[in-house]
Amino acid sequence: MPEYEFVDVYVPRGVSRKEATRLLTDHAEYGHWELDRLSLLRDGSRRVRLRRRIIRQVRASW
Repeated sequence: MPEYEFVDVYVPRGVSRKEATRLLTDHAEYGHWELDRLSLLRDGSRRVRLRRRIIRQVRASW
């Protein structure tokens, strides 16, 4: 089963949808993150959880 690491990103309510999209796109493109969960809070801010797969090297035995 794959293992993931997570990062939480907080987007304040003053940030437009277009700017938030650009921010998350940059995380996805350059950091290889993908969207795990997005929560829209009552005050208009967003809490985003991103994840990426952890790739572990298997030690070769000789």
